[in-house]
Amino acid sequence: MFHDLNVPWTDATRELQRTVAFLDLLGYDVVALTHTYSGKLPSDISSPVPATLPFPVPPRMRILRRCNIFLTDSASNFRIPHLQQHYDLVAARPTDDRTLQQACMSLDVDIISLDLTRRFESHFKFPTLGMAISRGIKIEICYSQGIMSSDPAAKRNLITNATQLIRVTRGRGLIFSSEAKSVLGIRAPSDIINLASVWGLGTERGKDGLTKEPRSVVEFARLKRQSFKGIVDIVYGGEKPVQTSTAGAKDKQGGQKGKANKNQNGKRPGENMDGTPLHETKVDKPVSKRQQAKNKKPKVQDVGGDEKQSS
Repeated sequence: MFHDLNVPWTDATRELQRTVAFLDLLGYDVVALTHTYSGKLPSDISSPVPATLPFPVPPRMRILRRCNIFLTDSASNFRIPHLQQHYDLVAARPTDDRTLQQACMSLDVDIISLDLTRRFESHFKFPTLGMAISRGIKIEICYSQGIMSSDPAAKRNLITNATQLIRVTRGRGLIFSSEAKSVLGIRAPSDIINLASVWGLGTERGKDGLTKEPRSVVEFARLKRQSFKGIVDIVYGGEKPVQTSTAGAKDKQGGQKGKANKNQNGKRPGENMDGTPLHETKVDKPVSKRQQAKNKKPKVQDVGGDEKQSS
């Protein structure tokens, strides 16, 4: 299953419908519609992405709701858990090294999305990003920013930062998303895998960035919201059948089994025509010659005794 976890939400229903339909045509199965919060979070948090979209969705496609937060002030980050009640995924976009370190170390987010079209103050460090990966947070690379940009510096920064991210993280915990605002910024999964190979990521790891890694972050986010402490999940196993119907079925099966064990005459295979079991039937066995000789001796003695008495 191919994932694109960053498609910006827009009120232009027709353009968004074209984007979703084109993603389905390219073979994507899971798409996340993203709403971005810039600045402080509002007092009344609600998702502008409706649960039911105003246009028909392809039957095999799964739509998720996601929000992006620009990390500028650490004082407003305590309200991030409230966003998890309204969105399936919560992503943080750091603006400097301090907020990047905070997102990797302590923030309860699902994805860290970096703006790779700009130049960062310092190089990425493995201890910082490795801590985020060990906590189950994925690092997102958005390719549409460099494709649709007309600034050569933005494309150069995207290639440089993506190559550095792949080298520092050793290809682990990376996901690829489009962040495409129109259909022109979307690419097929095979094109993204080839692009990742050019940046230094292998073909298998590039495919994992569209299938395995996004699926793990989606399921991990679902478990955090629906299970007990992200460990125990309650699964509906069905209802217990009624006992009376079960007993009747057993009796019926027993009757059919008894009928199946009888032959055409209505008797079981181990019975005679009289209904007597074969092992209880008395059959006259042939008498041996020795037994016949023993039986003759008493008769001869009886005959001799009678003759003496008569004389």
